[in-house]
Amino acid sequence: MQIDKLRGDSLNQLFEAILSLKDIEECYRFFDDLCTMGEIQTLGQRFQVARMLIDGYKYHQIEEGSGASAATISRVKRCINYGNDGYQMTYERIKGKE
Repeated sequence: MQIDKLRGDSLNQLFEAILSLKDIEECYRFFDDLCTMGEIQTLGQRFQVARMLIDGYKYHQIEEGSGASAATISRVKRCINYGNDGYQMTYERIKGKE
């Protein structure tokens, strides 16, 4: 599995830090310190693309709705189809809260 190549102490510590965040405001504060604005926006865009793909939107609708390139949409779709189900798992969890 690709995910096994990522495992290590530094990422474990990062993920523990993320799991310790209590609310959205703390997420904004932490990720503002951790990432550049562009990196944060890229992460948000990828998750938006994943949500739209899961909900059955077509490529042109996703490009218009998210501003993502066809390459980004394709990459996210590949993760949805052949990845570790992370997008689907998290989207299903938050979907009920919306």
